[in-house]
Amino acid sequence: MRIAASQSAAPAMGASWLYERSLGWHLAAAFVATLFLALSSYVEVPMFPVPMTMQTFAVTLVGALYGWRLGALAVTAWLLEAVLGLPVLAGGAAGPAYFLGPTAGYLLAFPFAAALVGWLVEHGWNGQRAGLSFLAMLIGNFVCLALGAAWLAVLTDSLTALTLGVTPFVLGAGLKSVLAAATLWIVAPKTARSA
Repeated sequence: MRIAASQSAAPAMGASWLYERSLGWHLAAAFVATLFLALSSYVEVPMFPVPMTMQTFAVTLVGALYGWRLGALAVTAWLLEAVLGLPVLAGGAAGPAYFLGPTAGYLLAFPFAAALVGWLVEHGWNGQRAGLSFLAMLIGNFVCLALGAAWLAVLTDSLTALTLGVTPFVLGAGLKSVLAAATLWIVAPKTARSA
């Protein structure tokens, strides 16, 4: 089975390297993405009630490199690993309880962020245009913050959600967006950059 992009939907960069690959290749790529996402979870600054990790860096980069479909599926597979008890979340956490607690909104936002970044990259917000690439990553980060804070507000209140669930992460979101955009430019195919 092959996933083929129509000529009009063919991305300038990002998932174009995956579109013509076999299903086995897609499964292997998704597995590699789940490993990358798990490793990013172990890079953490303990904070309460939500730790700061490199997860959003990995989520946005996976979306950018894999495209909106496979990116979202790979991130979802990683979250399913967590539900099944594999230690792939922040600090090696796992289990369904994390999808009901303070971090639930952030976790559930990740596939949407990956899909949105992947879609933006496929539509020209890529490594060929550093500013747009950065904006795509930043938008992905802020989707995570918005949905995460919305769930946190349900558990606490809006002011607490903003104070503890958004404000401490804004600078990190910007820095991770710069890093993700730079990484995308470095790993992107040179032919796509010069096209």
